[in-house]
Amino acid sequence: MKPTTAQFKSHLDKVLTPAALRFLGQLHDQFEPRRKSLLEARQARQADLDAGELYSQNPDTAYIRNLAWQVAPPPTDLMDRRVEITGPVDRKMMINALNSGAKVFMADFEDSCSPTWRNMICGQVNLYDAVRRKIEFTDEKKGKSYALKDEIATLVVRPRGWHLVEHNLRLTELPISASLFDFGLYVFHNAKQLIANGSGPYFYLPKLENHLEARLWADVFRFAEDRLDIPNGTIKATVLIETIAAAHEMEEILYELRDHSCALNAGRWDYIFSIIKKMREHSEFVLPDRAQITMQTNFMHAYTELMIKTCHKRGAQAIGGMAAFIPNRREPEVTQAAVEKVVADKTREAEAGADGTWVAHPDLVQPVMAVFDRVLGDAKNQLTKQRDDVPNDLQPLLSIDIPEGRVTEAGVQTNIEVALHYMSAWLNGQGAVGINNLMEDVATAEISRVQLWQWLQHDVTLDSGNVFNRDLYMQYRDTAIEKLSDLPRVQTAGQLLDELTLGSTFQEFLTIPAQHYL
Repeated sequence: MKPTTAQFKSHLDKVLTPAALRFLGQLHDQFEPRRKSLLEARQARQADLDAGELYSQNPDTAYIRNLAWQVAPPPTDLMDRRVEITGPVDRKMMINALNSGAKVFMADFEDSCSPTWRNMICGQVNLYDAVRRKIEFTDEKKGKSYALKDEIATLVVRPRGWHLVEHNLRLTELPISASLFDFGLYVFHNAKQLIANGSGPYFYLPKLENHLEARLWADVFRFAEDRLDIPNGTIKATVLIETIAAAHEMEEILYELRDHSCALNAGRWDYIFSIIKKMREHSEFVLPDRAQITMQTNFMHAYTELMIKTCHKRGAQAIGGMAAFIPNRREPEVTQAAVEKVVADKTREAEAGADGTWVAHPDLVQPVMAVFDRVLGDAKNQLTKQRDDVPNDLQPLLSIDIPEGRVTEAGVQTNIEVALHYMSAWLNGQGAVGINNLMEDVATAEISRVQLWQWLQHDVTLDSGNVFNRDLYMQYRDTAIEKLSDLPRVQTAGQLLDELTLGSTFQEFLTIPAQHYL
């Protein structure tokens, strides 16, 4: 339920206090030049990749890899993270997630949240109330009320990535970094209350590409701790390894955040998106249908195994990837088969040494919890499980050969439909969308649209024998728009998908041009 104009004005006054705005201004003045410089460095690195220079270990950081060091121990309420549930900062969803029985709830301002001004501000109010255990919600249509149970999940917040800005707040002539906006408001309003609760301000950090971007976050944390007069190391962060660049610098990223870091997470969907995006000029990196890119493929298996090895070597936890399936109680046979696949996937993660994993729906918490209970027993994590059997070889990260992989007409149609369906919802203010019994977010929409772009650029031949070209794209796109015609703003979503797929300039993130349609 959207707040009334008067309620939203009250929310603005509650969140954007003069003191909070001063704090945001300090963050902006201190760190905006470095943020812009790091984004420029991304573009320079992309030019090198386009010219044929592939990823490899950075010789300048060999000393970090060779030193003996450990990250700081995790706080008590992050020792056991065997099942984590994620979702947007919607009020009812937050209550359900906190009550779900999961060990951790990641409240998301990023990939599962459409960044409307109302969503961003109301999300901060919802977090404020949740921290103080005052969050409640009444669904007047259903006559049902929601409130927190006595025992709830540990709260972790994911701000938006370094590449995004919050257009609705300009502290100088420039809009503020969305990362600093989301982080700054949450930590300013809640850090001391969280500490008093026996917890702390904990974060997930998305879309990092190298250790210098991690160093920027570390400096932001230290700056905030100093300004807010809380002890160094109070702020804790889990970094999502969801770019091929970051996968080559996992030890370095942990090192830069060693006072604040407690884990890495395998952001599997964004990782696939990253490989396509970064290696877009190279035909040997053309991937088949998304459904054929499983965690058993060489490059995905190598990435998760190396993450577990790296984390445990340095005393950090390793959190597995997302189980995006949404149980459907009206289709028990479909649900049973899907849950069995989820359990098999999570068993593989747990037996490989993962300390926890992600689910997208409360109904998956207990079956996945049972998997980790069976593997971990009475232990809170698997930090003692060293993966010395995994070689320190980064070459498999780029070994994307999928012998049975194909690009199919059905795969093209699915990508178009998922992208259109998701973007129409996102433009209408909804960031997490159930499509075909899967919870789709920006990451999966990114895979859908970037695969379409890649297949067009490299003249891929489909399983039907047809070459995928502009005309075929438009044919499938028109059919999909007609099929989805009841969705709000689907025509605008079609325009956006055309821009992303057919435009002369490659768009690094769909959310950047999409913001202008909100």
